[in-house]
Amino acid sequence: MTVQDLAEAIEVNPKTVERWITQGKVPYRRHQYATASVLKVEVTTLWEDSRMVDSATDLSKAEIVTVYPHRHMVPTGLWREIYGRATSHIDVLVYSGLWLSEDPLFHDLLKTKTQGNAQVRILLGDPDCAAVKQRGIDEGHQIMDGKIRNALMNYRPLFQSHPDIGFRLHDATLYNSLFRADDEMLVNTHVYGIGAYMAPVLHLRRLPGGGLFDTYANSIEQTWGGARQVTEHDLTGA
Repeated sequence: MTVQDLAEAIEVNPKTVERWITQGKVPYRRHQYATASVLKVEVTTLWEDSRMVDSATDLSKAEIVTVYPHRHMVPTGLWREIYGRATSHIDVLVYSGLWLSEDPLFHDLLKTKTQGNAQVRILLGDPDCAAVKQRGIDEGHQIMDGKIRNALMNYRPLFQSHPDIGFRLHDATLYNSLFRADDEMLVNTHVYGIGAYMAPVLHLRRLPGGGLFDTYANSIEQTWGGARQVTEHDLTGA
């Protein structure tokens, strides 16, 4: 692996990596863990840093790539970028995620990923369940069920043409919308009184031994396990 390869993998400037190597500079803790993860070695193999506390708390902090104060401030291409890097797991856990269902490039990406044997799962809220009704009230409107039905209509061509894409409806109370791509995840928090587009988003990258990413990933698994299959009736109302 070259300096350029490592820099791109952990999202730092190549000159920064060069300073670690040639000048003995000690990276920030999150970069230490990220580098060790990419190189598949223990952090202590690379750095004996007295400032480094090898604990679950430090690892979990290191899993946070960045935090955006509002979803609309997330770079437009980041959603497709992290899903584009995925090779094994693509998950979307939302109530409606209408904005994503309206993106034709996202649809094309999902088609490509299923051809590469990635597991693709889309979890939407059951438009008739109590949790969906309450979320609409919490956001200051009562149209969440309609947004979900619109998203289902948008996904109908994928549902019919690509049976390998898993579609399910859940009745869970969500405290976050989760967008997982292998070991990366965007966590869109839910805040009472505002829509999700105004709420903060955490960009996470899983590190061995860290617990933050896995906590959210386990939430996806539990919700998927309790959700029901989408039917043609859900898509058409007929």
